[in-house]
Amino acid sequence: MNIDLQAREITSLRNTYAHVAKYIGDDKPASRYQEATYGAQPSANFHYRPTWDPTHELFDASRSAIVLADWYVLKDPRQFYYATWTMARARQQEAIEANFHFVESRGMVGKIPDDVRLKAVQVLLPLRHAAWGANMNNASVCAYGYGTAFTAPAMFHAMDNLGVAQYLTRLGLALDDPSVLDEGKAAWLGDPMWQVLRRFVEDTFVVKDPFELFVAQNLALDGLLYPLVYGSFVDDHVALKGGTAVAMLTAFMPDWHDESARWIDAVVKTAAAESPANQKLISGWMQAWAERAQSALAPVAQLALGDAGQDALVEARSKLADRCRKAGVPL
Repeated sequence: MNIDLQAREITSLRNTYAHVAKYIGDDKPASRYQEATYGAQPSANFHYRPTWDPTHELFDASRSAIVLADWYVLKDPRQFYYATWTMARARQQEAIEANFHFVESRGMVGKIPDDVRLKAVQVLLPLRHAAWGANMNNASVCAYGYGTAFTAPAMFHAMDNLGVAQYLTRLGLALDDPSVLDEGKAAWLGDPMWQVLRRFVEDTFVVKDPFELFVAQNLALDGLLYPLVYGSFVDDHVALKGGTAVAMLTAFMPDWHDESARWIDAVVKTAAAESPANQKLISGWMQAWAERAQSALAPVAQLALGDAGQDALVEARSKLADRCRKAGVPL
């Protein structure tokens, strides 16, 4: 018996979904990021307006004072959708797990001078609650923002902040006994050193404009906090005084901040370039919230670095100003 095998070319009738083709054209295959992002925002056929906010639709771009002709212009340069985000974070999780194993297996915590270890616990553990606040705020940006290109990465960012809080918890348990978690919470709730920052975080909880909240949390506060704490304090102070283990166990934070800054800066730059009105709004928000963030972090800088803390904070503010200038919203 003879079997005649022949190859046949099957031509697809279309390259992507119709709602994605509206953004990229019918004749162009879509990337997975484009198919997971473009046209996914519900925009019609809502049954009712929310009873808790009858002036807006369930999903309503007018919740923000920022006006964009198309909210899908706020693309993520990392091209993150759920699959790529989880794969990236899984690789980072493996690296951090390896760091924890290395530190624990070689008894590196026991080699940290007591004063350095206690200072690291004193400065880093209350920041679990700041990271939880960032989680809440980015979840709010996702809930009340508009356009999947803007809201989906905000939800990823929310969960990343939850991961930061969890890493700080593991750090505390690696450096000391579980009571340090309660001590960190007590400091956040009652220590005068932390109350200005706590006030900042709690005030952002009631910011209604999702884009202003995005600027206040992700650009103004985190743009100062991460270089100050994980750069000037952990890398340039703690690590040089025998606390290399602390730098290893917090390695995710500065790497993540540098990566996510690409997305934050791209969003701000694109929105500001849309119109002079947008640029004026974002610049005003950034100026106001950056001033408050610097004041809120001044006691933390003093606690962490003593007299050198204010210089480190000024340096962080200078770097943030450079970021804003490149994004088209000079301070």
